[in-house]
Amino acid sequence: MTRASAIAAISGRLRQTVAAGLVLAACAAIYPGDARAQSGGSLFSSSPSAGLLSPNSTIRGDGFGPSGSGGLPPPPAPPQQAAPMVVMPSPMPMVPAGQVALALSARFGKDAPPIAGGLTWRIYAAKAEPGGAFKLIREEKAAAPTLVLPSGNYIVHVGFGLATAVKPVALRGATVREDFELPAGGLRIEGRVGDVTIPAGQISFDVYKGSQFEAGDRRPIAEHVMTGAVVMVPEGLYYIVSNYGDANSQVRSDIRVQAGKLTDIVVNHRAAVITLKLVNEKGGEALANTAWSVLTPGGDVIKESIGAFPRVVLGEGEYRAIARNEGKVFEREFKVVTGVDGDVEVMAQ
Repeated sequence: MTRASAIAAISGRLRQTVAAGLVLAACAAIYPGDARAQSGGSLFSSSPSAGLLSPNSTIRGDGFGPSGSGGLPPPPAPPQQAAPMVVMPSPMPMVPAGQVALALSARFGKDAPPIAGGLTWRIYAAKAEPGGAFKLIREEKAAAPTLVLPSGNYIVHVGFGLATAVKPVALRGATVREDFELPAGGLRIEGRVGDVTIPAGQISFDVYKGSQFEAGDRRPIAEHVMTGAVVMVPEGLYYIVSNYGDANSQVRSDIRVQAGKLTDIVVNHRAAVITLKLVNEKGGEALANTAWSVLTPGGDVIKESIGAFPRVVLGEGEYRAIARNEGKVFEREFKVVTGVDGDVEVMAQ
């Protein structure tokens, strides 16, 4: 196996391992919404959250590109820049004869300062073992470690979230210094209905590589991302699928991630929380053991449940509620308006 194929094999295996740890669940049908992306906050900061500064530019869209339904909002005030974190290299260890010190560092771009934390370094043997696997020699989580290794050839892998870099390293003579470039940025997402933030437990996000309009069946690179979580990804184009509830309130939005920047994304859902009740009279007590179906005007089933007063998140539009209780069927048409939560009572008559 050549050195290039060895690097590719290790890189691919590690990317699969990281992605597998993020896989949790899937999604539902599309309803219109919009997304607002704020991009430009530097990832280089002295804050504990790896420099998540306020962004300094805003793009508004309807989930299908940069053209918005309300135009460009006024830009926010320029962010207050935090002092950059200084990365202190590991002290130079004693180097016995026949061994070499390997000093490692990484940055988000050629002109960016060193990354101050969140890195995982792995050192592999340059040659595969008989079974085809590459032996892991060392693993370090320091920002700028200095490792002492026997002279020879190695493959060095560094990862920050889903962003990775790999290169071969030859250890000969004195100290060897290697600086890696990780052209990556961060995504931080939240959902809203109007001006109200959707609680974290009611919404999640799936992140896909490329545009939603590109052909092909793709797997998400991160699933069920929670509100406020930061996902580190290589710079480039991505699309986000936002799932509010478990019925049909879903929004898709394309977004571009820049290296060294944190992109804050606000996804606006046109939906409301509806509570279904089967009652004998208006305002009466809900009847237990009721089976419910929520349908579109065309007869497509959106949600089914059983209970006295189930709650369901529905995208804006018209629906028909069907209640089944003690062998009888009752129904009612109703309309959902964005942000107007409420009860839908079906009369048991």
